[in-house]
Amino acid sequence: MVNEVCFRTLHCDRPWRLETYQSEGGYEALKMILAEKTPQEDIIEMVKQSGLRGRGGAGFPTGLKWGFINRTAPGEKYVVVNSDEGEPGTFKDRDILRYNPHALIEGILICGYAIGAATGYNYIRGEFWEPYERFEEAVTEAREAGLLGDNILDSGFGFQIHTHLGSGAYICGEETALLESLEGKKGQPRFKPPFPAMFGLYGRPTVINNTETLASVPDIVRRGADWFREIGVPNSGGPKLFSVSGNVVRPGNYEVPMGIPFAELLEMAGGMREGKRCKAVIPGGSSVPVLPGEIMMDVTMDYESIEKVGSMLGSGAVIVMDDSNCMVKVLERIAYFYYEESCGQCTPCREGTGWMYRVIHRIENGTGRQEDLDLLDDVAKKIMGRTICALGDAAAMPVASFIQHFRDEFQYHIDHKKCMV
Repeated sequence: MVNEVCFRTLHCDRPWRLETYQSEGGYEALKMILAEKTPQEDIIEMVKQSGLRGRGGAGFPTGLKWGFINRTAPGEKYVVVNSDEGEPGTFKDRDILRYNPHALIEGILICGYAIGAATGYNYIRGEFWEPYERFEEAVTEAREAGLLGDNILDSGFGFQIHTHLGSGAYICGEETALLESLEGKKGQPRFKPPFPAMFGLYGRPTVINNTETLASVPDIVRRGADWFREIGVPNSGGPKLFSVSGNVVRPGNYEVPMGIPFAELLEMAGGMREGKRCKAVIPGGSSVPVLPGEIMMDVTMDYESIEKVGSMLGSGAVIVMDDSNCMVKVLERIAYFYYEESCGQCTPCREGTGWMYRVIHRIENGTGRQEDLDLLDDVAKKIMGRTICALGDAAAMPVASFIQHFRDEFQYHIDHKKCMV
């Protein structure tokens, strides 16, 4: 179950090809469903029982999300894949698209069958040109093999998949902004409710899932919900791809059981470079609170354990930092990212991200004032929970956590006009 760069077939010359995927049992789950005419509710219940939670960051139970769709409602329903992957530190979904695209296609088809949809869209980050080409090649292969299109395998079930390239906006990773972009509008989040399950793409019921989430579905159907759930820990079922980066010997994607100790994951990545101390870890992408290294050494990589120590699993992007990193400089870069990527729709986010960046920038550059630390805390609190989408929270949480855990470095910058490290 533990595989660097995550895929069993990666030793092959072209692991992304249909023949390779089928040699590993690919499309057997879809064939079984279509041959047995498995009731839709049985598939949804199986996904619920598996414990699969959204792998894009929110961690919402996948089967529950599918169950929100009114399958008997007249008219079109849609499956939308979030392959935008704009979270700094996250690079797992692009490898699924590059090396295992047929798992995603099969997952889309199973989801479409389960919710009564006939059309799916894969929204891919515009910079992912090779992943885009690989996915398009896989769609063509599946269509030519009769696994995609009208009347798949003479079952009476038909499904079409279309690919859409984004234009590099981080905000379009938010599901309703992604829908707006798909519809040809400016990528800005919608007010909720209504939620996409009731009013989604083109105003129709829509399921939006992350790439890794849907790519996990075929094995659940083929091997069973118990098999998947028992790989992980309670409330965090299955294996998970972790993108490990930063000051480690072997940065990369690692597929491991949910609930693995962080110390063990760090060891898989070769440990700290030059044997240095693990100073800090951002466990789920740049938008989640940072934690000191000594805290992370006692944490397991699952939703509940990380929440208990004050952070979130997020997308599974593990950013590891050693003593050579200045925490003020790191936060300055994070704050600038969210300042630049705010869509500007909500005043607290539009104005607050700019305020936070400018204050952190002056602290880093030796012109900080003693009152700046309280000002940063105040601005972060005024953003949290006051925006349409979670980008405001994503910008504010790192600021609050960096100051909480590494306040001495910020104070040193203010007092001495230079870095502590």
